Amino acid sequence: MTRVIVTPPVLAPAALAELKDWLGITISADDAGLTGLLGTALEVCADYIGMVPLTATYEETVCVPTGRFALPCPADWQSCRYPGEWAGRIGHDSWHRLDLRPVSALVSVEALDSTGARSTLSSDNYTARIDSDGQGAIRIPGAGGLGRAVVRYCAGMADEWSALPESLRHGIMRLAAHQYRQRESAGADALPPASVTALWRPWRRMRLA
Repeated sequence: MTRVIVTPPVLAPAALAELKDWLGITISADDAGLTGLLGTALEVCADYIGMVPLTATYEETVCVPTGRFALPCPADWQSCRYPGEWAGRIGHDSWHRLDLRPVSALVSVEALDSTGARSTLSSDNYTARIDSDGQGAIRIPGAGGLGRAVVRYCAGMADEWSALPESLRHGIMRLAAHQYRQRESAGADALPPASVTALWRPWRRMRLA
């Protein structure tokens, strides 16, 4: 499975203004670098809390049929020689859980052939769901020799910077400011620092393997 970002999150000018105010910067010479630090802080936040803060559009390439690499259930251990005879067989529920959450919308599902060409799959060829906690999943049965599919979806807690919970927003800003102040430091500090994780911890969601 591979994942790429199609449309990155939009960082409103207010985010940069808040960071510059926190750092006491009044000139625009470092605006590009500060914006980059805010983007990195967003990624660190997403990794820590297990959710995407600002809405963006992503694509995941999944194997078809989904779930074919799942372990066989106990009743099947005696009926096949795992793993040799299990290749290509469907697992328990055959659902592929999308890597990011909270998912707000499934945009499209496309078949991907060996040359990299894409063709849109009809909704009759797959089943999708979004659980109450924002976990998205898709189930695509094997058909017509299809080996891979590209799932495009939107995920994020808020569409804009001002709509983020204040503790998350402040933690992101503090982390970007911390990195700016440490830009000439010889050693690499652990990320994120404790002052930031204290703000993010109430929002953290762990995922079971």
